[in-house]
Formats: sequence, structure tokens, C-alpha cells
Amino acid sequence: MIPAASRSEIWLKKLKPYTERLTEIPELIVEGKLSRMVGLTLEAEGCRASIGSLCWVETKSGKKIGAEVVGFSGGRVFLMPTGNTYGLEPGCRVIPLGKNSLAKVGFSLLGRVLDGAGNPLDDKGPLKTDATISLGGKQVNPLSRKPIRDSLDVGVRAINSILAVGRGQRMGLFAGTGVGKSVLLGMMTKYTSADIVVVGLIGERGREVNEFVLKILGEEGMQRAVVVASPADDSPLMRVHGAMLATSIAEYFRDQGLDVLLLMDSLTRYAQAHREIALAIDEPPATKGYPPSVFAKLPHLVERAGNADEGGGSITAFYTVLAEGDDTNDPIADAARGVLDGHIVLSRSLAESGHFPAIDIEASISRVMPDISDSRHMELARELRRLYSLYQQNKDLISVGAYQPGSDPRIDEAIEKNTLIQDFLQQGMDEAVDISRSLSELEVLLSAGVN
Repeated sequence: MIPAASRSEIWLKKLKPYTERLTEIPELIVEGKLSRMVGLTLEAEGCRASIGSLCWVETKSGKKIGAEVVGFSGGRVFLMPTGNTYGLEPGCRVIPLGKNSLAKVGFSLLGRVLDGAGNPLDDKGPLKTDATISLGGKQVNPLSRKPIRDSLDVGVRAINSILAVGRGQRMGLFAGTGVGKSVLLGMMTKYTSADIVVVGLIGERGREVNEFVLKILGEEGMQRAVVVASPADDSPLMRVHGAMLATSIAEYFRDQGLDVLLLMDSLTRYAQAHREIALAIDEPPATKGYPPSVFAKLPHLVERAGNADEGGGSITAFYTVLAEGDDTNDPIADAARGVLDGHIVLSRSLAESGHFPAIDIEASISRVMPDISDSRHMELARELRRLYSLYQQNKDLISVGAYQPGSDPRIDEAIEKNTLIQDFLQQGMDEAVDISRSLSELEVLLSAGVN
């Protein structure tokens, strides 16, 4: 008769191959059944999958619809579909894939237009990528980032001279609708000194995507650019993925030691997509209908941009922020100002008067300009701001003839140079003005004597 201890050892030896296989499985994945669909949210029962993991929802006809796990409660798992939900019904199989979303990256992406899932939207054939990276990015130790020391030429005179941008800076472009933000982004795309440009068109009208690629960027701009487009008719999850994909592509090129310009249009649409997802899974709204999780997602996305460690590349990012009703103090605009390194405000009144780009230099600021500009540059920028503000403060008196010339020499100078300043701050969309030319023209303007 075999002793009990020996029998236990025999059973352990027999079970060893199976226990070793179990340790290789990262999580327990269990299929489930679709029980309910409310709005955009799918609910599955009996399913076990982690947050952010991908699933197939299989219809009775065999059609498979992609979905991602966005929450759970008790025995229910909440999923957000990435595609069309026609054909779904109760009892459909929910099959967890055991993996999270990945971004396909490589230099072959240059000149291509992709959707939020990374599939090509143009007619240039399939993608031939070099690698895949996590869509969620990787956290960078803030102490390992190299400081912002160098300027980035964006080809726009008003920005180069008054609102100097540093390599690795994150800027907000605050604007209402129809004030020329897309054209300004297109100018920066074509005229910047960055090595690579990544454009994320998130939540925009589908017509604007085609216009931006064909008219604003053109063949010249697309040669070193990658465009990720997730228009307004995409699901909220796909819009979120579009913003994350554009950032992941920029991170890849930064890791290759290149200087990248990331243009995200818009950060507000990204926040609104997160709001739709959060409200769909019953997260309570807080500020103007935005749940608290939205304000945690914004810095997570923005902090992925910036400089790499010493010797690496950089991501200089511009995020457009839509001011609802031209209110620059709406919750998303206010939260964005807190996590960005400066903001450029586009004025509707300037746009309506034909002033382009419609940059309100009084309301705009670059927080890293003192670190990247010499004393002479700072002095010239402050002097122009002073003259511009003096004229704006006394504009009503001047226009009605209530101001008497000679009353204040400073105001006299502001009046004398106002036309020159207005011409200096304006620029044609087909004109590129580099940093050196911007500064030389600014110096000539301010050194002109008052008649």
C-alpha cells in the first residue's frame, strides 16, 4: 500500500504541467452573453475581462463587432462598441480577446491618413509598419525629462516674436467656431522647423477632414505628416482612440530622437467623447455635465507630450480648445489652462475685421518664453505688448476724437505705430516667416521714430 505522503507527491507530479500552464495565463478570461444595450453601452453577463481589454460581440448571423471594456458592476461588464451596432440582440456571444489596443507605428506612416483604429483612410494601399506600441503610452519620470531650452520655429510671425514656443512645450489654442484655427494649424504644419508633424482631427466634421488634408496641408505638408482623423460620426470610443493614437505615433517618432509637432484638434472633442462614455456607464455628472473622470483624463493625455530624456527627441504640442459661446472660462478651457504651458487666444472680433491670424496677444501667453528667449527678444516683445495695450485701452477715446494729441507721449507713440503693429501681427496663409525674420521686423518696427 502506498503511503499518503507518497500519493500526494505522485499527484503533484501529474498536475505540474497543468499548474505551469496556468501560471502563464495573465488573467482568467470567461466568455459571456449580451444582456442589455442602453444608449451606446453594452452590458454583458457571465463575462470576465479587465478594463481596457478588447472583445468581440458575435451576432447570431456570425458578424463580429469590436468593443472595449469600459467598466463593470457586480457580475455585469460594460462595453463600448467601436463600430456599427446594427444586428445586435440579447444573447449575443461576448468573447474577450485578452489583449488591449495597440498602435501600429513606423516611418511608413508618413504621408498617410488613418482612422481612430489605425486603418488607412486614403487609397495608398495597406500599411507596412515597423512595430506596435501601447495605445495608452508609457509614464515618463518628470525628473528625467530634459528642460525646454530651444525655440521651435512655427512659421507664424506673431507667435515666433511675441509668443515664442519651445521644443517640448504644450500650448493651448483657445477659439470659438469659425475664427480660423484650422488654417492656423495648417500654416504651422507646413512651415514649422520640426522633423515630423502628427495631426489629430478629433470630432470634426467629415467634410473638414478632407479639406484640411487637400487644401490646407496639400502635398507639400503631407510629405512629413501623419494625419489621424476620427470625425464626429465615429463612436465616442473611436474618438478617444484617435487622440490616443495620434499621441502614440508622436511618441514613437520622439523615441527615434526626432522633434515632433503634434497638433490636436480638438482637446474639447476628446473630453466630450469621454463624457459620453462616462455618462453612459452611470458616472454622475459634476461640472456642466462633465463627470470627474474627464478632468483626470485630460492631464493623462497632455503629459504624454513634451521632451524625452537627455539625448532624445521632443513633442511640441498644440491642443485646440473650443470656447463654447466664446467663453474661455468653460470647464474644459479652465482645466486645460492648468495643465498646459501657455495659451493662444483667437478673437472673434479680430477675425470678423479681417485680421488673420486673429491672435489676441493681450490674452495670450507662453510660459516658457523667458527660458528660451534672450533679453533683447523679451524687451522687444514687452514693448510691442505695451504699445498694443495702450492703444486698445484708449481706442474708444481715439475713435470719437476725444483724445487730444500731445496729452500723453506714450499714447501718441501707440497711435503712431498702431498701423505698423496691426500689419506686423497679420500674415497671409501662404506666407512663411521664420524666427530671425520675425525678430528683425519687430526691431525695425519699434525703432521707427514717431513723426
